[in-house]
Amino acid sequence: MMCVMAFVNFASADTFGAGSNQFTIEFVPISGSTNPPSGYGIVNNDYRIGKFEVTNDQWDKFLHEYGTVSGYPSYAYGYGPYWTGTNVPTDSASWYEAAQFVNWLNTNTGHHAAYKFTGTQGQDDYAFAVWDASDNGYDASNPYRNSNSYYFLPTENEWVKAAYWNGTTLQTYATIGDALPVKGVDAHYYDGEGQPWDVGSCSRELNGTFDMMGNLWEWMESPYYSGDYLSDASYRGVRGGTYYTWDGTLVSSYRFNDRPWDVRIDLGFRVASVPEPATLFIFGLGSLLLKRRKC
Repeated sequence: MMCVMAFVNFASADTFGAGSNQFTIEFVPISGSTNPPSGYGIVNNDYRIGKFEVTNDQWDKFLHEYGTVSGYPSYAYGYGPYWTGTNVPTDSASWYEAAQFVNWLNTNTGHHAAYKFTGTQGQDDYAFAVWDASDNGYDASNPYRNSNSYYFLPTENEWVKAAYWNGTTLQTYATIGDALPVKGVDAHYYDGEGQPWDVGSCSRELNGTFDMMGNLWEWMESPYYSGDYLSDASYRGVRGGTYYTWDGTLVSSYRFNDRPWDVRIDLGFRVASVPEPATLFIFGLGSLLLKRRKC
């Protein structure tokens, strides 16, 4: 007896901004019901992760709504995207800038900010800080993220699980079937083109995402060195490879890091979120019941 199962991926889209500055971010659900036995990718709760990297269009509309993105240190701010195009992933955003983008996603939709900043927004004294026990929503296991927030940058574990976990094994590649991605088809890594492409131009990946291999590196919320939350300036993890790096940077074991104030034309980010209740219910049905069986 042979059974063929087809699982359904239920994406959802959230809306931000208003009028001509309105935009959506699509998310795919990731289940916490199974995990790798060790290493990266262990996340016990359900969550959602951005289907695509954040684009120039989304970043520009955020700026029109939010105003000036600035703060301390000044060299983490003030650089516009190097690569042009509406739907290319936005680049040259420091970790601090990406954190302000995520905070605005929260406050624009009536949720608590994910990341703590002190000083005055839009001024040079606006500085990132770590949540502490006196703050509502403080989580000692991750003092970067407020536990009451709805949107956030993915931790390294959340990112790795979304890219490589197939429910049984942590794959080497994010491709369906775990094969080396075909350049220019499954992923955008070194092919001589020399610049990122529009998000979603590659093949659909294992868990419904796009461009988690290649295109641009992506910021992780978590520090590069395990447990290094003591300093707001600690190195942050970076994952995913880029348009000019080789295929060895696309594998699940490859890690990289940058300071949170670093600005690079090959570095962007995607957003993660808590799950929507309706999405969780449908996702559970998709995992358990919505199968096509030939027996």
